[in-house]
Amino acid sequence: MMRVWGMAIALLVAGGLAGGVYVAQGNYPAGGGFIGGFLVMAAVNSPVIFPRSVSAAEAGRRSAADGRVVVYWRPGCAYCLRLRARLGWRARRAYWVNIWRDPAAAAAVREVNDGNETVPTVVVGGRAHTNPDPAWVRGQLAGT
Repeated sequence: MMRVWGMAIALLVAGGLAGGVYVAQGNYPAGGGFIGGFLVMAAVNSPVIFPRSVSAAEAGRRSAADGRVVVYWRPGCAYCLRLRARLGWRARRAYWVNIWRDPAAAAAVREVNDGNETVPTVVVGGRAHTNPDPAWVRGQLAGT
């Protein structure tokens, strides 16, 4: 659990310390700016902005039944964040699997990526695509 939230917590601590120094010196706008900026970065690097994660087994079972896209991701991944942001509201149409919470998901990603945990790995129709173009994924989600 700590691994998932580690980056967000580290950013909160760093922002609090940096902002606290400015506040202690009486520079409230700069302190508030640092704290606010690091708060935004912590939110972006947390699992909160991603749709609810499901297990790899559940995603595979559901995807086989309804043909929806499965996205393997992990918190703190810039490419996952880029994909999530570019998908917008369509991201809810996919099944999101956090590889840090599900060892089977991490193993599945390593299997299709030459032993590497490269994310995002997107599975469409049973075929894995590593770090695909978000526009292509958006097109795949349009059919679901």
